[in-house]
Amino acid sequence: MNRIFVSPSGWSPRFQPFSTGGESRLYCTDERRGAGSTRRTIFLVRVIPLIAATRESEVTNVDRRRLLERLDKAWVAFKASYAGLSEAELLEPGVTGDWSVRDIIAHVTTWDEEALTHLPSILDGGKPPRYSVTYGGIDAFNALMTKRKESLPLAEVLRQLDDTHRRLVEVIDRAPADQLARETRFRRRLRLDTYGHYPNHATAIRRWRDRHGPRKT
Repeated sequence: MNRIFVSPSGWSPRFQPFSTGGESRLYCTDERRGAGSTRRTIFLVRVIPLIAATRESEVTNVDRRRLLERLDKAWVAFKASYAGLSEAELLEPGVTGDWSVRDIIAHVTTWDEEALTHLPSILDGGKPPRYSVTYGGIDAFNALMTKRKESLPLAEVLRQLDDTHRRLVEVIDRAPADQLARETRFRRRLRLDTYGHYPNHATAIRRWRDRHGPRKT
């Protein structure tokens, strides 16, 4: 797409293409007719190329789409790992340590929430606090969050999972393009908290299901 400077109102320009030094230009001939005379003016109009900006936008859209596809692939696989389980099975402990599938779902939501909390700060140039300093380590943080959520009903745990993930996708949709095309601090935090995190628990749930075999109905 190119943008040209349009002649003033009332002129009747005739454009002729011209190129020099790799730059596209147009010769514009304008004729004005008065009483018994014609005035002809020839002037040069520069064409401003917008191709580079268009290509940059296309690349940006590809990067964002690929990142969202990667996130969605891991997300769908995680949800598929516990699909079909009854409420009793979702609440059964021992899937990972003492955790039930319900506890794992709440845990995954916790780290999506952490991403929602810290990604905006990273975009502003901030540095999230260290878990070792604030909580005594990541394991201590996980134990604290599990304790805080242990009284939540299963339906609320499932609702929070979907709601938090939806808001996370919205953050990615709004994120600056230069944060998505390479391994920035933003993208690294996103990977560790989400699509690099989901597969660990999806695998644990599938292995637990394999060990226990099909349930009797």
